[in-house]
Formats: sequence, C-alpha cells, structure tokens
Amino acid sequence: MSDCFFCKLSSDVIVTENATMKAFADRYPVTPGHHLIIPKAHRHDFFELNETEWQDAQRLIHELKVLISAQDKTISGFNVGLNCGQSAGQTVFHCHIHVIPRRDGDMGDPRGGVRGVIPERQKY
Repeated sequence: MSDCFFCKLSSDVIVTENATMKAFADRYPVTPGHHLIIPKAHRHDFFELNETEWQDAQRLIHELKVLISAQDKTISGFNVGLNCGQSAGQTVFHCHIHVIPRRDGDMGDPRGGVRGVIPERQKY
C-alpha cells in the first residue's frame, strides 16, 4: 500500500524477521525495549492475518522476548497487545503487535495490565 508507513519501513531498522513477519523497535516506546511485529504483506489489523502469518507472529513474539530479556536483566514481565480499529486506539492501519517489556516498579500498581485501556476498569 503506497501510503502506509509500515509498508515503506526501511530494512535497516529490522531487528529480526521470518517468512511473513518482521520486528523493529517502536519509535515511541512505552518502556525501553518496546518493539513492534508487523506482517510483511499489508494487513489492516490482526483479524486479517492468515494462519501462517499468525503462527509466524507467535514465533517472533517469543524470539523477541528471549532477545530483549537477554539484553536487559531488569525485565521481569511483558505486555503483548494489539489495537484493532480506531475505537480500540489503532492509529496506523497496518497490523502491528506491541511487545512491551516491563520491570518491577515501572509503575505503582500494574495489576490489571492491559485492562488499563479503560482506566476505571483496570482494577477489579
């Protein structure tokens, strides 16, 4: 897609890749080490991935976890997330999976994790 930022991504920023997916550091990281995984083919969001792409994405999630954790021993957890559609917060309409390293104490009370997309629903 000619106007898609991720479709035009420079190959020199790729950290790792496989047959259908590639990964790179997020330009606006939530935490140090935050990476994105995207399909090589333009897919609007997660729900457009085919089975092979989803399996390759899972492999890269694990590979990034190992790679990032080896580089930073302070990492004690990860958030892995997707935003699908404008109302869910998606701003770049090329599927991308966030792999966000977490560290003990990086926020006061991390309970509820991804439930924080609606802050008043995070704690239960």
